[in-house]
Order: sequence, then C-alpha cells, then structure tokens
Amino acid sequence: MKVVVLAGPESSGKSWLASELQARFGGEVVSEYVRDFIDEQRRDTCYADIPTIARGQLQREDAARARRPALLILDTHLLSNMLWSRTLFGDCPAWLETELLARHYDLHLLLRPEGVEWLGDGQRCQPELSERQAFFSASQDWLVANGQRFEVLGGDWQERQRLALAAVERLLAG
Repeated sequence: MKVVVLAGPESSGKSWLASELQARFGGEVVSEYVRDFIDEQRRDTCYADIPTIARGQLQREDAARARRPALLILDTHLLSNMLWSRTLFGDCPAWLETELLARHYDLHLLLRPEGVEWLGDGQRCQPELSERQAFFSASQDWLVANGQRFEVLGGDWQERQRLALAAVERLLAG
C-alpha cells in the first residue's frame, strides 16, 4: 500500500486533487473530518474540539489503512489539525504530533497558495494570501524537520494536476 497525503493551506486544491488522483490511479480517498464536524456542529470550532477532530481524522485514516487499498489518498492528516490548532488557538495537544509521527506516509504533495484563487465556502477563514503562505511555510518546515518525503506543487489548476499525477505515477512505478 502506498500512502499519499495532500497538504498545505486551505483553498489550494487538496480535495480536488484527491479526487483527480483517485480517478486516474484508483485507490481510496480519506476525506477531511473537520469539514463534517463543522457541518454537524453548526458552529465554529474551539480548542476543546481539537482532540475530537483529530481522533475523527485518525479513525478515518486507520479504517482505510485496515482495508489495505493499493493506493491510499489522504485529503489531509494530523499535520493540518496541528497547524490549525496552533494558528487559531495558539496551542496544540502534544499527542497529535506523536500520533502523526507513528504513521508511515510515502509522499506528501504540498500545495502552494499562490497561483489559484481563494474561494470562500463558509468554513475557510484565511482569505489573505500572507496567511496561507504562513500556513504553507509551517507545513514545509514540519515536513523538512521530520524527514518526511514531499514534493511542492504550484501553478494554476492544470499545472497542479499535471504535477500531482506525475508525482504519484513516479511513486507507484518506484
């Protein structure tokens, strides 16, 4: 099983690329738990919600891992939960990073915020490019610091798609 993670700031194409990768290569996509959580709760999240959100994301990921698809595509993972917790609340439960580092990921596709338009959807909260750039940088810094394999994807939608498909093709061939 190969595990690919789409990472980076909001409105950079993670969910769209997850479906594009699945359409091309098959496999299973694990969606972002927090979006369903917000829809169900019908309120903004608070710091006390972070453990519930993280556990929900892990349950989805672990259930998919147990099914052992040839390709597992994660729309997000705990890195996003960690960074959002720190961004919104200035803190993050320490166990999130421990749990994140306990799992193996073959490739992270880290999406740049530049090159595509930010689209508000009622849940997104970083319309300023500088905020999304900071989230991108924090993601990249964590991936580098923890020795995670990643490729940075940028450009317009077509270029992101081309780069993502090529990266996964290389992963699957190797």
